[in-house]
Amino acid sequence: MKKILVAAAVVFVVKIVLDFIVHGLLMGAQYEATKDIWRPDMMDLMWISYVINLVVALCLSWIYSKGYENKGVVEGVRFGVVVGLMMSIGMGYGTYMTFNIPYSMAIQWFLYGIISYIVIGVALALVFKQTSDVPPASA
Repeated sequence: MKKILVAAAVVFVVKIVLDFIVHGLLMGAQYEATKDIWRPDMMDLMWISYVINLVVALCLSWIYSKGYENKGVVEGVRFGVVVGLMMSIGMGYGTYMTFNIPYSMAIQWFLYGIISYIVIGVALALVFKQTSDVPPASA
């Protein structure tokens, strides 16, 4: 359980940083150009994002632990690709289908999402490898 909590803490931080890079820096101008479709009080509700990221971090860490094969970074990349596809297809294309957003925004959400989950998968692989290499404490 300790390994899962350590991994979740790492994933939470990585996810917050990646969200800032993707949504704050890379896509900021696009959000500004489409500001009429966003909630006017969205910034007041950003705390919800932290709760979501915490739940996602815990879930990803638990799922990763259940299939962990100790295959290193390749295992993390594989996990990230699968989770990235699963999570990002709905974010990008499901939102595009439902709301009047530019296609460029949908494809960016999709691609940046996959890349972000690959980075998260690598982080999980490194955390699990690191904690697997630590010998158990002697009593």
